[in-house]
Amino acid sequence: MKYKQLAAQYISAIQSGKLAAPSRMPSLRQFSQLHQVSMTTTLNCYQHLESQGWIVAKPQSGYFVAKRGTHRQPALARFESRMTSAAEYQASEEWGSQGQAPESQHAGPLGYSRFEADAVLAKQLEQSFRRAHQRLGERMNFYPAPQGEQITRTVLSQHFAPYGFHFQPDQLVITNGCMDAIRAAIEVCTQPGDAIAISSPCFNGLLTLLREMSRNIVEIPSVESGIDLDQLEYHMQQGTIQAGLFCTTHMNPQGITMTPEQKQRLARMAAQYQVPVIEDDVYMELPHNNTVPLPAKYYDQAGYILWCGSVSKTLAASYRLGWCLPGRYFESYLRRFAAGCFGVSLPVQLAIADFIDNGQYSRSLKHRRFALLANKRRYIEYLEQALPGEVRISDPAGGMVLWLQIPALNLARFKHLLQAVQLDIRLGALFTSRDLYRDCLRINIGYALPEPGEPENATQQALDALTQLLKQAMQTQDAACAITETRNGDIAETISE
Repeated sequence: MKYKQLAAQYISAIQSGKLAAPSRMPSLRQFSQLHQVSMTTTLNCYQHLESQGWIVAKPQSGYFVAKRGTHRQPALARFESRMTSAAEYQASEEWGSQGQAPESQHAGPLGYSRFEADAVLAKQLEQSFRRAHQRLGERMNFYPAPQGEQITRTVLSQHFAPYGFHFQPDQLVITNGCMDAIRAAIEVCTQPGDAIAISSPCFNGLLTLLREMSRNIVEIPSVESGIDLDQLEYHMQQGTIQAGLFCTTHMNPQGITMTPEQKQRLARMAAQYQVPVIEDDVYMELPHNNTVPLPAKYYDQAGYILWCGSVSKTLAASYRLGWCLPGRYFESYLRRFAAGCFGVSLPVQLAIADFIDNGQYSRSLKHRRFALLANKRRYIEYLEQALPGEVRISDPAGGMVLWLQIPALNLARFKHLLQAVQLDIRLGALFTSRDLYRDCLRINIGYALPEPGEPENATQQALDALTQLLKQAMQTQDAACAITETRNGDIAETISE
């Protein structure tokens, strides 16, 4: 819709600092004339910006850019990177302290990074699957092509081209989700016992994968512009790492995006030292506006970056459709991938290709970006009001998670309270193989909070429970003793009040 396109332009200007609070917005008449749109479109645009907290209306004065939240960002850990054994990452022990096991299919809204179910989207996808089955014909009993269907690769190539990211369909390999693409890339680039550099903190699923594949880990500290590339380059120079594995856009869990300069330098370093870099880019298309950052692969002239993505975060995790652009490793990557499976589900490939090709995917992405932006602002506003001022909350420009730092957190007490109520969140220790982030946690923002005046939903209840637990876990030592002795049922009752 036109008003959303215009709103996205103003959101981008506010985020970049071109429009700063409390700048006056154009009057409704001025806006209508400036953009040559109707007054209805103008009103819709302003109402949209106001509902998401970007502008505020002042009686008799007009509209003004809203003041952004004043909360502090989580501190960035500073340390000297070193190799750690894959066995040092003990995710399984941490899971038990969080109430929900990772295999749970009924975990709450704050744990897994995902969207809530969308009935309209489900109906659209159902129609794409029907058309896919009609086209399948006698191929129903055929194995899929190891590289992936030509139409799927072509549609994906066409989809990313408007962002300025161009590649040929025959350069792409279709996989069973992004983790499958990354697993194959690790197998191609490294051997058991090799060391792989990762960002710190790092998505716990990647840490678990590296441990199970017997790869050692070198954590590289995060910085505001991405990661500490000086430390990464040192390890490349010294030959202590055999590969890198990085989420470069809207990193999980902190939400940091590497600047274009960082991505360019990363590509140059990979080529200079001939060290392959696996790029996990599942969040690339989920900025909180309509400006999609280019991946590091865009700057890769020598082919040392293996770019991996999927529709798991942008569309639906259950379809398990992903891809890899392996660069100079294409031949060995395809052989390794084909040897481990008989291709990716043909009906899924054809259905997703149809969904992308008919324009539904792009429209769905725009809707999800605005939904995430609205969710983020409401979550941050709620957390700022509900938690003490010393709590630090991230303010990512994209992605689906918030990273919280609670300096006064008593971790043992907090774990005990989580176990009592079976609340599903991700503790900071899950995102490192070192003794870091023990005062941090990650929450999903893919589920909407109820609008003012609407009844509480499960998301609101989970967030209420979390904030109450955090406040209890930040109390004095005397209060902690009383909480520890409280029966589980009493704790649960207290939270529900």
